[in-house]
Amino acid sequence: MSQVRGMLSQDLEERLKRGEKLQIIDVREPAEVASGMIPGAKNIPLSQLQERFREIDPHQETVMVCRSGARSERACQFLMAQGYSNLWNLMGGMLGWHGSVQ
Repeated sequence: MSQVRGMLSQDLEERLKRGEKLQIIDVREPAEVASGMIPGAKNIPLSQLQERFREIDPHQETVMVCRSGARSERACQFLMAQGYSNLWNLMGGMLGWHGSVQ
């Protein structure tokens, strides 16, 4: 299986500030997301990803996010197995995110 690419939170923050169109998928559970998500992110808990992955546009650059980066890496691996390729895992997850939250 090919390697999951990692993105640093400061790189993601810079790209969002420049107005780049990125699809951000937060795979944390709803109780975790209640503490705040990256603005514009969509919540698809990892436990629901197998049923809901078609909600993710395979043609758009996508950043997967969780609390620390482990679940989002698993999510990337799952999506790659479904044929997705334009994926990033947010390194350090929300624990490393210093940007704004919604």
